[in-house]
Amino acid sequence: MSRPPPPGALPPQLSAAAAAGTLRRLARFLGHALPLCRAHAVEFYTRGLWDRLVAPRPAAVLQALGAAGLGRPLAEASGAAAALWDDDTFSNVFCEKSKKLINVHLFALAAKYYSLSNLGVCTPLEDIFEALRRDNQGTTGIKTDEFMNNKKSHEVQVMSELVDNITNYCGIKQVIDIGSGKGYLSSFLSMQYNLKVYGIDSSNTNTKGAHERNRKLKKHWRAYQSRGRANLKSQRLENANDRPVDSEIKRKAINEKPLNNDSSLQSQDQVTLQDLVPSCRFTEIATSETSKHSEVDLVARTESDESKLSEEVLAILNVLPADAVEVFSSSQCNCAELSEEEKAQRKMASLKAKENKSSESNLYFPLTSCITAETELSDIITDLEDCMMVGLHTCGDLAANTLRIFTAKPEIKAVCSVGCCYHLLSEQFENQEDCPEEVWGFPMCQYLKDNGWCCGRNARMSACLALERVAVGQMLPTESLFYRAVLQVIIEEIYGVTKSDRHVGKTFSKSSSFIDYVRKSLKKLELDDSKLPDSCIMDYYEKYQHRMNELEAFNMLKVVLAPCIEVLILLDRLCYLKEQDNISWSGLVKLFDPVKSPRCYAVIALKKQSCV
Repeated sequence: MSRPPPPGALPPQLSAAAAAGTLRRLARFLGHALPLCRAHAVEFYTRGLWDRLVAPRPAAVLQALGAAGLGRPLAEASGAAAALWDDDTFSNVFCEKSKKLINVHLFALAAKYYSLSNLGVCTPLEDIFEALRRDNQGTTGIKTDEFMNNKKSHEVQVMSELVDNITNYCGIKQVIDIGSGKGYLSSFLSMQYNLKVYGIDSSNTNTKGAHERNRKLKKHWRAYQSRGRANLKSQRLENANDRPVDSEIKRKAINEKPLNNDSSLQSQDQVTLQDLVPSCRFTEIATSETSKHSEVDLVARTESDESKLSEEVLAILNVLPADAVEVFSSSQCNCAELSEEEKAQRKMASLKAKENKSSESNLYFPLTSCITAETELSDIITDLEDCMMVGLHTCGDLAANTLRIFTAKPEIKAVCSVGCCYHLLSEQFENQEDCPEEVWGFPMCQYLKDNGWCCGRNARMSACLALERVAVGQMLPTESLFYRAVLQVIIEEIYGVTKSDRHVGKTFSKSSSFIDYVRKSLKKLELDDSKLPDSCIMDYYEKYQHRMNELEAFNMLKVVLAPCIEVLILLDRLCYLKEQDNISWSGLVKLFDPVKSPRCYAVIALKKQSCV
């Protein structure tokens, strides 16, 4: 049943012209800067990348980047920096003839200028919540940090609240989670907000894992149900004189863990009932869709003493998915205490509850399917209705295809997509292949298509780097990159191999020394290491050791430029949405703390005539 949208208006959105103008300026800057990121660290020494691309010495580069203040907002938006944004002044950053980077300070300012935090193209999350949040907002909170890691908990809580607000605004109850993985977001949306969620993932292993998580939640409910009945006996004594239960006793009942002996459940999903059970009063919670599945059974119990469950038990009914709650059987109550009329009511209610359960046994449905731009959702979801499509860190082309499906399917009224794994995107102009019928992950908007824009895989890989984490002290893996770059020199000079289908993998973390690293890597590459003595390996190491700071400085330049490449990809997606005629509102919104979750920006859009 749809919920009527409340009054209110969405925040002002960036115009299509403004979005396109910003994308064009950014593309011009990256046209000069991308060679730094198109180079691969493996080839750093074999291709002489430093001398080819950077004029200043490594120490000067590191000093200039340090002075620019990584992660700090752009303060020099006027003066020297302001002049930079003219096309004619790019020669101040890169040499017009050699194309080398010559002014590191201006390069850092330009990278800051073209970051999402400075461009002013994002809609603040607070503005979205203020526009969408209902007056009665304040759903009972379920803690997630006991059964998700800190990063996932942060992401799921923020995004699920946003999704709930958008679905309420649009008056819809169905959500399709694309690339749902292990079902963290899907299950939380169904438990916390009583939304009917279809989680679609291409991995059958993930789908089975999501089913298993639901089974464990059901197991939790059964254990809590037994404990609730034990607590009920104590509660009856307290209520003998119609006195309210002491709040301290209630808090104690909530905070105790009833499954202390279930080590397997705790270790696998780390769910504790104190986190599943809300700490507020049941009477303060709005009636949810989940509770309606057990509503008939509960109403039939209202005249019996057994129906006086503790507030904690009633509260958990409001947040667990329907399938996690077993329908109470008549054997769970002393039938001798019931009148004949009450017994008849109980029997009818039980039959009706079982009927409801058979037709709709759960609010969360994990499904296995590979999603493409041509996917017909109605072939996967038989009861497809007006819905919202979401994706939390959908990899590569899946994020782009999510937006394409949203624009093409009239049933999908809103979308909230947070992409990741940019290196897995397919690019139309990367290999100069003429495949007009192919659907590519990048570019999406007409401007970049008309200009044949291409980032390249190495640049897209750089877009995955986390500037904010580096800014707070998380170091780059310079030594491992150095090992790999020197190994490449050995492979080419000693073995004459320039390309190989095999990979070294995570050999560095398993190696005790550079010699050990080289020998293990050669074995993985199926190269004979017996003709390479230890002394020869160390000669290579010592030859390049003094140049390790070049690699460190080069990678810092890539980290500084990384947010600009991500902006290009996100603006491409936003401009694609702005080009569509059936969308009433679209924008970029920063959802997460970038230190906790570097891929923190969502592309959000709502269809016309559905949410207004």
